[in-house]
Amino acid sequence: MKLLKNGFVINMERGEFTRQDVYIENNKIIKVAPNLQMNHVEVMDCTNKWLIPGLIDMHVHIKKHFANYFTAAGITTVRNTAGSIIELKPFIDANGSELEPRVISADRMIDGPPGLWGDDTAYNINVDNEDLARQEVARQVELGAHFIKIYGWLDPEYMKVVVDEANKHNLEVSSDILYSRKVDALLAADIGINWLEHASGIVQAMYPQWTMDAPQEIWDSIPWEQPDEELIESICKQLLIKDIKLCPTIVLYDQMRLAAQYWTTNHEIVHHMEDSDYLFKHWPQAAQAKQGQSTFGIQTKTIQKIAYTYYKMGGTVVTGTDTPAGIYTYPGIALHRELQLFVDAGFTPFEALQQATINAAKALKVADLGEIKEGFTADLLVLNENPLINIENTMKIDRLVKDGKLYTIPELLENIPTEQEMNDFINELIKTFEEQGLYAGN
Repeated sequence: MKLLKNGFVINMERGEFTRQDVYIENNKIIKVAPNLQMNHVEVMDCTNKWLIPGLIDMHVHIKKHFANYFTAAGITTVRNTAGSIIELKPFIDANGSELEPRVISADRMIDGPPGLWGDDTAYNINVDNEDLARQEVARQVELGAHFIKIYGWLDPEYMKVVVDEANKHNLEVSSDILYSRKVDALLAADIGINWLEHASGIVQAMYPQWTMDAPQEIWDSIPWEQPDEELIESICKQLLIKDIKLCPTIVLYDQMRLAAQYWTTNHEIVHHMEDSDYLFKHWPQAAQAKQGQSTFGIQTKTIQKIAYTYYKMGGTVVTGTDTPAGIYTYPGIALHRELQLFVDAGFTPFEALQQATINAAKALKVADLGEIKEGFTADLLVLNENPLINIENTMKIDRLVKDGKLYTIPELLENIPTEQEMNDFINELIKTFEEQGLYAGN
């Protein structure tokens, strides 16, 4: 039992802070009211602190070796958009009760041959016929996948099969069609796909001659820095009819745009990652080589405009990072940068915060997350400064409560696995994959 006293507690529907106490039993918020008096409880004085819900990163690829960075940064729930349910089962079963964030996950991505990520592994499969499409969805359903993820090289005929099969089990279908040559956002919506990750497919719908491997003159013909707002609105209007959900992952695009001048911040979590340099060895090389700058990075302003336009029209737009893809998408901290980029796109600080809390929870159809309300899961951050004045204040975390347990950032950083612990874990995981006839990949 815990009592957080005298903090400024946010109302996630109205965007107002009021001084209140928050009483927590086990993992639930029991009472939110001023001047609560409780006996025999652990009391934390939150005077001159701002309390917001735990944050939700709606697009990650989480691994055991950096899971606790998310929690340390105040991300208490993540949506894992392709991975291995077998690998993540301990996180999923814990449902936020351990140090790691709550994980809502797809299993391996369903692509088409030859596969953007190569041959079949435990993390991806290339489908070229209807029977295999149905079998793979059934396999993932049996494993316990929360949704299905498809990739852009899957033929539209088999995308439809995947959607039909997923619908039988009331599962949504997420798509990354950035590299697709056949499917744009409008066709994806017609097929019945629910999510456009990276806001992918919208640029193809705006400019049908464009693909990621289009000739340079086509790239040069698109006004990336001054997006065509009327054209964006016309596409968004059609997506809105189908209730398509967008997770734009602006930070992924922007870090590639910045490349060697990537965004970083003076934060103890970032310093800890830098000291554990075995974790993300691909980032420095990609930054120096300006990998993705002329393809992903150039799209940043357009993706921002798409995200803000769709939101203002009433569409679902949530915060995500694609951690650890691209360049310096720091686990946990990257979501705080995503919030900043949402504000840069036109969202108010409160609107940006809603997309990482209450609206993300609604998009996940999880009824007791994303707000500090009676009956909700006790996931919340205690901040030193007001995030509605400056969205960067979301990084100024004094303490955090996850699933009713109180943590400091250093406590969570102490539990990051060592390189040897991770090597042992990976070796055991490979054995598990082999026993189930799955290839672990490189």
